Amino acid sequence: MPLLIDFKSGDKIIINGAVLENAGSSSKLLIHNQASILRGKEILSEEESNTPASRTYFALQCAYMFADKENDYLKLFNNFLTEYTVACPSAKPIAGEIRDEVEKGRLYRGLKAAQKLIKHESELLHSLREDVEQASGDTS
Repeated sequence: MPLLIDFKSGDKIIINGAVLENAGSSSKLLIHNQASILRGKEILSEEESNTPASRTYFALQCAYMFADKENDYLKLFNNFLTEYTVACPSAKPIAGEIRDEVEKGRLYRGLKAAQKLIKHESELLHSLREDVEQASGDTS
């Protein structure tokens, strides 16, 4: 079944490693065959992958997009995910979900689950920041 993508002006999309940007008006793309596709909101740049969870996502994203180096990126992904769960055991259920998808060869679904890891990390950092502010008496 073909995939129909609404491609608005200025939107970016990656298809099989090629970054495409709509430089004109809104249009629609119809993808008829199997392809690795990420929409703009799902794309994380290397510069943006500056936390443990985002590095995990980025490595998995690269494995998904660059099939010729998938095994190399999956090794990085596994290392990053293991390091994250060692440092943050409360993320083990999310990590299990991600690993399950990856082991079944469903890297895109693994990426969707990895977004939960980034959210988990963000919530932890927010909570930690609040705890530090409370301990220091800073309410700003």
